[in-house]
Amino acid sequence: MKMPPRAHPLWLAYILHRVSGVALAIFLPLHFWVLAMALNDPAGLDGFLQLTDYTVVKLAEFGLVFGLAVHMFGGLRLMALEWLPWSPPQKTLAAGAAAASFLVATLFLMKAL
Repeated sequence: MKMPPRAHPLWLAYILHRVSGVALAIFLPLHFWVLAMALNDPAGLDGFLQLTDYTVVKLAEFGLVFGLAVHMFGGLRLMALEWLPWSPPQKTLAAGAAAASFLVATLFLMKAL
């Protein structure tokens, strides 16, 4: 029995890679704004950084690190598909990318808590 195209694991890997890329592109201006605060308004930066003590912010950081890792490992999977002379098992690479991303983000969260 053949899966519908949008239920295929590689379709989900494609969507996760695209969504993580858009989320990181949205996050970057906020990140640059906070870095600019470090130069122009150190007191404001200290106030902003107090937000990082809240659990919901730590969970959001987990999501950010997961998105970054998923985008990086997904990109490595795509480069393997493009550049390796043999055809790697794409489902296995996609599952490995998701598992490695979750591991990296979980280790980050454990250190943050």
